[in-house]
Amino acid sequence: MRKQKCSLQLYTNFLIANQNRYSGVELSKVAPFKDISHDSISRFLANSHFTPSELWNQVKSLVDKTTGYLICDDSLLDKRYSKVNELAKKQYSGKEHRVLNGISLVNLLWTKGDEFIPIDYRVYQKENDDKTKNDHFHDMLQRAKQRGFTPQYVLMDAWYSSISNLKLVTKKLNWNFICNLKSNRQVSVSQGTYIPIADLDLTEKQVRKVWLKEYGFILVCKIVHKNGDITYLATNDLTLTDYDTFTDHSHQRWKIEEFHRGIKQTTGIEKCYSTRATSQLTHIFASFLAFVKLETRRIKERIPWYEQKASLTRSAVTHYLLANA
Repeated sequence: MRKQKCSLQLYTNFLIANQNRYSGVELSKVAPFKDISHDSISRFLANSHFTPSELWNQVKSLVDKTTGYLICDDSLLDKRYSKVNELAKKQYSGKEHRVLNGISLVNLLWTKGDEFIPIDYRVYQKENDDKTKNDHFHDMLQRAKQRGFTPQYVLMDAWYSSISNLKLVTKKLNWNFICNLKSNRQVSVSQGTYIPIADLDLTEKQVRKVWLKEYGFILVCKIVHKNGDITYLATNDLTLTDYDTFTDHSHQRWKIEEFHRGIKQTTGIEKCYSTRATSQLTHIFASFLAFVKLETRRIKERIPWYEQKASLTRSAVTHYLLANA
């Protein structure tokens, strides 16, 4: 009898249903087809070639391209225990605040306030394609433009707030941005005189118009956190003079942090045990699709991602308790 082959649908559903064992061996044990083999799953991972464009085909019906926010940020898939991995390398982890072995993803998320829809992603591996994270940022935003997006704002943290990135958003794409600025970014309130934004006479809840060096006029404000930390915000939208409105828009950037946490905790995106690059890429793509399935149901039925996963194990626990009562 011919053995069953692994499929993308089977694999993504396995990522959703499983709780902590995401290996091919585990899938071969729980698959409804008794004759599916571990080798079949390994071949599926190694021989598939899915691209981020195929993710877009899955999610384009879920987004409103004429509004909402586009949020860009990167995330590190922790591979600290993977000694040999074709995609992983030593790089900085913002979560751990230290260098770890891992796979870096640059992600583009769309939201209108209550949605978490990943529309594009790139694997950062400069030694293979000679592209920096900023290059991937440019590529994804320009692709979004080609797909017809006209977001209310592009949101990014200070790492992506370089002059070239800001000019891309405003000069080439004709969009508005809101971003964080580092405290040493140079601004001017009088022609020819620049100071670090940290030295700007900026009171709490004040929005002020300044000239950003090498860019042009922007509005800036600062958020003073409860622990005393200060975040500086900037936008090219010179109509955004109300502090509360300004900061409300900027807070939407945290949606991508929630997305990063969610996809790691619900799909096992970090837990592919193959050392081959093609297998890792297939697993990453399947994890994005698994998350989209969870998010689609959350939007339609208002069931959180974690509740969806927990509900899958409850019947098994109930049956076990009844059998051993």
